Amino acid sequence: MSGPTVLIVDDERTLARSIKTFLTESGYEAEVAGDAETALQLLESFRPDVIFADVRLPGMGGIELLERIRDFDSSIPVIIMTAYGSIEGAVEAVKLGAFDYLKKPVDLEELKLLADRARETSLLKQELSYYRNREAKKLPFAGMIGESPVIRAVMEQARQIAALDDTPPVLITGETGTGKGLIAHTIHASGPRASKPFIEVNCTALPASLMEAELFGHERGAFTDAKQSKIGLFEAAERGFIFLDEIGDTELPLQGKLLRAIEERMVRRVGGIRDRKIDVRILAATNRDLEREAQAGTFRRDLYFRLAVILLRLPPLRERGDDVLLLADDFVRRYSTKYGKDVKRMSPAVRDALLAYSWPGNVRELSHVMERAVLWSQGGVLEAEQLSLTKLDDTQSREPAAAVDSDANGDTTAPLMPPSALPPRGTDLAQWEKSMIEQALREANGNQTQAAQRLGVSRDTLRYRLKKFGIQ
Repeated sequence: MSGPTVLIVDDERTLARSIKTFLTESGYEAEVAGDAETALQLLESFRPDVIFADVRLPGMGGIELLERIRDFDSSIPVIIMTAYGSIEGAVEAVKLGAFDYLKKPVDLEELKLLADRARETSLLKQELSYYRNREAKKLPFAGMIGESPVIRAVMEQARQIAALDDTPPVLITGETGTGKGLIAHTIHASGPRASKPFIEVNCTALPASLMEAELFGHERGAFTDAKQSKIGLFEAAERGFIFLDEIGDTELPLQGKLLRAIEERMVRRVGGIRDRKIDVRILAATNRDLEREAQAGTFRRDLYFRLAVILLRLPPLRERGDDVLLLADDFVRRYSTKYGKDVKRMSPAVRDALLAYSWPGNVRELSHVMERAVLWSQGGVLEAEQLSLTKLDDTQSREPAAAVDSDANGDTTAPLMPPSALPPRGTDLAQWEKSMIEQALREANGNQTQAAQRLGVSRDTLRYRLKKFGIQ
């Protein structure tokens, strides 16, 4: 085709031919379909830039045709043509995604102006989408800091998710404080729906008695205090994102209604009788093992499988190696600016302490520790005593399973060192630590994973220590 293309769908053949002739003289390539079924067959081969469709067609109507076209390619602008007596249908079509509507009898000059405007808008959207996708591939996610292989893999997965306009629900899992909310915001801000709403719902904070009305809305008089109708958070997120944080805390009766909203993309307000279509992307997050809870019957299996079509696991900070130093440096800069401090760097002792600690509260705990340390700082260098870390490695809170170690015969032994144990007074700390690592490796026959478990540290932390002390 040499020029922009238009498909005219109307069973009034005289009108359709007139529109085709006029648009052809105006530089368009035009085709005519007398019914919706023919129009759908032409979509694949003709690939129109703009579609004009009568709201009343033989067989499949214009509204249903609009929905089928949006399923085929939502970027094609559809302009509904309607007689004066069916304006309501045209308005409904615009609500469902039509670009605009045109009243009959048709003014051909107005029709051409609409075609030009629809095509220009479509081209601008395609160009914007192209540049957004290109920049999303080039640039790291805003606020996402880390160079470890595990976090880079997560960021790449999130980048691929963000680039899509329409995907299944995404379930983000990870311990408390790993940044599930941050990555949810980043997926929204880095994708084609960045300009659309992002509605965050804390499923723990909402009382169970109010949650259904908050999520789905309510009609006037639905309950005692419902003095007027109110849209729900799903409707408020139209064409954008809804982020269901701590989804595991929702009660079972509400889980069934969430499942229906996600599967059918329909909601019904409390006290209402009409289903309402929604176009919303679903992000959910949890720090609980929902798969295990689904097996135990404390979380709906069907909802879990619907949410976990795409599963994004955020690693705990203890698995991210030197990322803790990158994050700490960023927090130092941020809080130095916030509190008017002049902290330029962290001492070697601080860096060693940060790497040795297990961070049971993950990035959130690190943020609080560094904020407190910057507040207590007295000069340009952050010192170890300002961290307020009372333990080198909090194994109790991090890995309860490491409290005992089983050999091949099933015998159990006590952990290598009680969490509260300290070396004898006057002992060189670095030498004591090196000897403990060597002992753990000997007892694990050189197996680094088992040695890390005995010491109560992650494998990445152990590898860092091996490299630091030159242990082979």
